[in-house]
Amino acid sequence: MQFPTVLCGADEAGRGPVIGPMVVAAVKVDSEDFLREIGVRDSKKCAPQRREKLAKLIKENCDCQLAVIAPEEIDWMREEMTLNEIEVEVFAGVLNRLGTAGCEIYLDAADVNEERFGEEIGKRLDRRPARIIAKHGGDDMFPVVSAASIIAKVARDAEIERIKEELGEIGSGYPADPITKDFLQRWVKEHGDLPPHTRRSWKTAKKALESAKIRTLDEF
Repeated sequence: MQFPTVLCGADEAGRGPVIGPMVVAAVKVDSEDFLREIGVRDSKKCAPQRREKLAKLIKENCDCQLAVIAPEEIDWMREEMTLNEIEVEVFAGVLNRLGTAGCEIYLDAADVNEERFGEEIGKRLDRRPARIIAKHGGDDMFPVVSAASIIAKVARDAEIERIKEELGEIGSGYPADPITKDFLQRWVKEHGDLPPHTRRSWKTAKKALESAKIRTLDEF
């Protein structure tokens, strides 16, 4: 008797921001039919309200696991690890909580080397999967990864909203966002240090601090 293959997908949201956490989600399904029926797709291609509705349906009908990595933890881990290595550890962690024995695992590869990313995660799994497939753009290729991307994105967006309630308008939190850069510069100027929830190891954060020091010296 042949049993249906169980599928697992994992993805992250918030790898690159200077403000806010990184969130990694994993989803397990017996079949992707349900995910196709509700129209899951890469979270970046869904409007916010649509993402929230899909996330609710996914959580109600699929096994899900989530990890929220705070900026302080990212900074601490980066003292000994690269960002790719951090992702490998966190991806493996959420997949282990989900259970991977005999599963087909699909990943949105964070490493430039897709195969290496999958292999490194495989080494850290407690239960041997049937196979691991890691692809760039996996969130756009595999419905189960799209589902994970939606769960991760909705969770990160909620975290950003909580930060905005605490600190005010911070923009998206990404270094290229003019609102985020302006917020950082103003905060450092007013408080002499970076705001809470900032990844101090990011170049954007270091530059904001350095600029404040230069301005202070110029005042003397």
